[in-house]
Amino acid sequence: MKQIHILGNTYCIDTGMTYIPYYKINTHEIVMLDSGWGDGEREGIVELLTRESLRVVGIINSHAHIDHTGNNMFLKQRDGAVIAMSALEASICQSPISMKAYFGGHSLAAVEAHFGDMISDTDIVIMPEDDHVTICNTVFGVIHTPGHSPAHIAIITPDDIAYLGDAIISYEVMKGAKMPYAFILEEDLKSMAKLSELSCRHYIVAHKGHYEVIGSLIQDNIEFYKHRAERVKEVITAPMTQEMLLKAVIEAFDIRIKSIHYQLVIERMMKSFLDYLVTIGEVVVYIDDGFIKYDCVKL
Repeated sequence: MKQIHILGNTYCIDTGMTYIPYYKINTHEIVMLDSGWGDGEREGIVELLTRESLRVVGIINSHAHIDHTGNNMFLKQRDGAVIAMSALEASICQSPISMKAYFGGHSLAAVEAHFGDMISDTDIVIMPEDDHVTICNTVFGVIHTPGHSPAHIAIITPDDIAYLGDAIISYEVMKGAKMPYAFILEEDLKSMAKLSELSCRHYIVAHKGHYEVIGSLIQDNIEFYKHRAERVKEVITAPMTQEMLLKAVIEAFDIRIKSIHYQLVIERMMKSFLDYLVTIGEVVVYIDDGFIKYDCVKL
């Protein structure tokens, strides 16, 4: 892993999979914007922090996904980090049961096995009306960008650098993403459009890049997600149950399912695109002989 200096006191840890920004509040103390993945990134993050003589005194999470909150409690216990998170995302991370409510089809045991590192105590709760958060006597701007997750936020450092988390993805990720993730796609698209109103000195995308301007990237994200929705629609060649549709999408998108966990993730991703198509009136959903079925709207 390597450290990237962005501007001023704002840096990134390049984990290979993600950019994890941090802000230096003094020579040795930092506030991290997300904490990374526990199983895959913890060792490298600790090695870099040790090498740079850095102590994590605060963490502001963009959202409650395992690759963004996986080291929260580890760094809280190791360095005494104070954790800040939006209210709804914080509630998800309270316990395995609250995470089960969010992750749906996973059993409680599977939630604990796959998402256990997400469980964390939130010290500062960011409310929907808050436009900033103060942590370790340092003020960070907050932009509410729901969609990728229920209450995703973008975070602006005192250097006027915006960390966009997973609100948009980089061109590199677009090239390899067969089905990008959105919890509620219509809200995600609204948040992407909202980000186009920002005027910051620099922008950091978790997966994975940093940019001086993002207007074209935002528009290309919007088109990319809409195109994927259109491809899901093209798979609906007759009235189909969700299970039938999932099978057809897996085949059409050439997605290789290697575990129950991954199948449930793909199903959740597909459902978001399907709900969007229903919302915009291009797909109809109805009950047929006791089963929910989806069909394209006939013009």
